[in-house]
Amino acid sequence: MSLKITKTPKCYVGGAFIRSESGRVYEIHRSSGEFHANIPRCTRKDVRNAVEAAAKAGAGWAKRTPYNRAQILYRLAEMLEARAPEMTAAIALHGTAPDAAAKEVRATIDRIVHFAGWADKYEQVLGSVNPVASPHFNFTVTEPMGIVGILAPENAPLLALMTLILPAITAGNSVVALASHAAPYPSILLGEMLATSDLPGGVVNLLTGERKEMLPTFATHEHLRAVAATATKDEATALQQGAAESVKRVILHDPKSDWFSSSHDSPYAIRDFTEAKTVWHPIGA
Repeated sequence: MSLKITKTPKCYVGGAFIRSESGRVYEIHRSSGEFHANIPRCTRKDVRNAVEAAAKAGAGWAKRTPYNRAQILYRLAEMLEARAPEMTAAIALHGTAPDAAAKEVRATIDRIVHFAGWADKYEQVLGSVNPVASPHFNFTVTEPMGIVGILAPENAPLLALMTLILPAITAGNSVVALASHAAPYPSILLGEMLATSDLPGGVVNLLTGERKEMLPTFATHEHLRAVAATATKDEATALQQGAAESVKRVILHDPKSDWFSSSHDSPYAIRDFTEAKTVWHPIGA
């Protein structure tokens, strides 16, 4: 008789699997009430460590060609499709009906492929050639902002998380994301997929834990250049007030948003995580 080897869930930061620096955990249970696993309860220190990892990876990711970023995202969709039954089970673990969980996985795969398709095309939509009254070409092009913080909602633990992450990394940013507290297991499995994908370690960093403990750090950390979040009224106020100190961009989403809606497929979501750069070039030079 062999013993069952139970998994020890860990967060994915800087291309490695970590426990919380505090060593704290919280329990998650199956919908039947049976204990399933201890999930890392990350702290503000873990957020700061993840930002450092994102900073190290960010410059290299930003320098990748848009076509290469598209290839890497498409490969991630392939990996998720190959492990779709496992991810479906991870979502269903938290009480979602199996059919609904399978639908969420399918929608996530489709959204990854969608943004992979935009990776080498959004510049044509967001950039422009500007008319000027001088013998110059004047171009507006986009550049990634840097490191983006993500605060995912409690519902749609895979689809919503990836919907917030995809526009940021498609534009060449790196990400520090806090997963759903109530349904964290899909993010644990997602980290395992990212670790064996072509996405460089540190581009996407996934944390789990209490939202109220880490939200102030997401709001005030000076190296985070933007935060995308679903938020209550009080949380939105805290994010905006904290972000004002470092002139951080805050993108807020309705916690009750329909994450399956095609409105989340818009390339203009990518614009939220870019900055415009204007370039002048003499005609004939």
